[in-house]
Amino acid sequence: MRRNSSALRKTFAVILALVADACLVHGIAPLVHAGNLLWLSGWLLALIRCCLALTAVYLLNLGEVPPAPARFLALHSALPAALESLSAVMRLGVHPCGATMRSAAGVARWWMICAGLSLAAALFWEGWLPDSSGAKKKRQKPRVLFMRVVRMYRPDLALLLGGFGFLTLAAVCEIQIRFYTGKVIDNLRDNYVPDEFLSALLLMGVFSVGSLVGTGGRGGLLMWAINSFQCRVKGKLFRAQTKQEIAFFDTTKIGELTSLLSKDIPLMAQTVCLNINVVLRTLIKTVYTLIFMLDLSWTLTCLVLMEVPVSGRIQSITDKHCQRLTQATHDSMTAANETANEILSAVRTVRSFNAEKHEARRYDNKLLDTHRLKSRRDTFRVVSLLARRLTGLAIHVLMLWYARLFIQKGHMTIGNLVSFILYQSDIGDNIRTLIYMSSHMVNSVGAAGKVFEVLDRQPQIRTDGALAPDRLAGHVIFRHLKFTYPAHPDVAVLQDFSLELPVGRITALVGVSGEGKSTCARLLKRLYDPHDGQILLDGIELQSYDCRYLSKKIAVVSQEPVLFSGSIRYNIAYGLADCSLDAIQKAALQANAHDFITQLEKGYNTEVGEGGSLLSKSERQRVAIARAVVRQPRVLVLDEVTSSLDEHSQNKVLQDLVRTSDRTVLLITHNLKTIETADQIVVIGAGSVQERGTHRQLMEKNGMYCKMRETLATA
Repeated sequence: MRRNSSALRKTFAVILALVADACLVHGIAPLVHAGNLLWLSGWLLALIRCCLALTAVYLLNLGEVPPAPARFLALHSALPAALESLSAVMRLGVHPCGATMRSAAGVARWWMICAGLSLAAALFWEGWLPDSSGAKKKRQKPRVLFMRVVRMYRPDLALLLGGFGFLTLAAVCEIQIRFYTGKVIDNLRDNYVPDEFLSALLLMGVFSVGSLVGTGGRGGLLMWAINSFQCRVKGKLFRAQTKQEIAFFDTTKIGELTSLLSKDIPLMAQTVCLNINVVLRTLIKTVYTLIFMLDLSWTLTCLVLMEVPVSGRIQSITDKHCQRLTQATHDSMTAANETANEILSAVRTVRSFNAEKHEARRYDNKLLDTHRLKSRRDTFRVVSLLARRLTGLAIHVLMLWYARLFIQKGHMTIGNLVSFILYQSDIGDNIRTLIYMSSHMVNSVGAAGKVFEVLDRQPQIRTDGALAPDRLAGHVIFRHLKFTYPAHPDVAVLQDFSLELPVGRITALVGVSGEGKSTCARLLKRLYDPHDGQILLDGIELQSYDCRYLSKKIAVVSQEPVLFSGSIRYNIAYGLADCSLDAIQKAALQANAHDFITQLEKGYNTEVGEGGSLLSKSERQRVAIARAVVRQPRVLVLDEVTSSLDEHSQNKVLQDLVRTSDRTVLLITHNLKTIETADQIVVIGAGSVQERGTHRQLMEKNGMYCKMRETLATA
């Protein structure tokens, strides 16, 4: 009850303030304009009206002025003075208030028009611009996103201001062309006055040139701003994506991330530049078109404006359905792109299983889903467009019938009617554009919301470590680790896992697939953080070290190494800005890769192709080993890297790379023959260490390791 009474009190206060304002304008405005005072007096009147209205609301509302009514009353008071001042500055030759404010009927008519325009502007403010009130935070999320996009355009402010200046010039000139078209027609029908006729033609030419200059300047500057915005935000988003932890990529589809870069950011850029460009241009043209229409015939103008609520209702119903279908279409397109990426990235597997037709049908089904959603959305739009056009046609016919009566009575000339018809076609299109753009801006803000989710997201893995000692021994301890992958939180990979990697020794980690061997390497590289337990490097937790320092001191070579498009030299020195050719060749020698590289036509400058497709699997593994060795790591993890190498290459890599250095080595493999001479062999099972010792010690235990050897011997 208290909330309802407060709302009624505020409404009553605003109504009384408007009544007092109407009485003030009715009494003073005709005297001001009858005295032919300067337009500055209009601003004095606006100041008096605003002060009195706000004072009335303040007193009637018990010492409180709500922000929304205050904005409405201030705009309502200042709008007539602003329009007349702009007319004087632009030298339009038409004073919107001058003719109407000399009579009581004109004052009332103009007061109601300004109230309607002010109310529309206040509603637009409430619908789009964010309020500081925390109670409306959830409802105003699209407005907050919209303002964030606007703030991201700050570096392009000069381009935007220039574009909007040219926009205003183009809009005003287009309206003036319609006005002087009617003047030319009147001169052709009535008494021909050469000077007036030539003056009208000259002004039409001047405004036509102004319209062309404004349109061209507006398009060029705004497109420049859009391109600058896209380049800047794409770089910022890409950096934010690459900074996320690996778990983020496990639960987020790559197609969604690339879609943000290729689709959502361009749509987000249009939110301010193109959409506000259209909205402002249309709004300026609508306001000034209304001014000229009211000057020609206020009765016909009110008749034409009857189309607005009908069209608005039709559009709101359509938007409700189209917005839902647009989101579904976007999701369907993303799914189709992900399917295409998956098929093309695995095209060799598809070809080997002769599954081209199956995959083509799968992709076609995704495209058909997208097509059906687009068809439903477009059907709604077509029906909406047809209904709005029929409404406009009915209003147009009714307007022509009344116009014929006015011409017969001498209230209008044919030239005025031609100008009015031109204005009517413009204002109908403008109002429909404003209604459409309001919904389109919501869709654009929705795209911005997805971008801001990634930009605002903080990585779940700490990256604030700063420790980077000059000397590092490489002593690693896994202490009571517990870990599950985010994509499968119910499956425990490691449980109470503890292991020590002695300095300068080789530790071999063996076990059946899926027991957590590769997980240890990923945790050591800090691709993930354990849920419980610690990983110590020289007695200090990994989180305390600088990430860039760790990337050099701990190197991991996986079973399926990834190479990037570029030369062999580029891939070995990847991530190192000052890596010399001598260091690259030395690393390649240790990885047993130098011989095959020098046999290639371009040597170290040979292109490896996309993902290293131009090299064999064993060659890719040796290049990956060289990429790890060139960093001179203190801890080296080899995860099944010798699986594709012949026996000679395996022995050479293990001898030259592992045994001739004093670095700590973790060797993960299924090939038990290659680990017999390891300093320590660890058998992992059920997420924890089951056995530990040398080859001889484990064979004497006759446990899991011995059984694995027997299985290997009988295979």
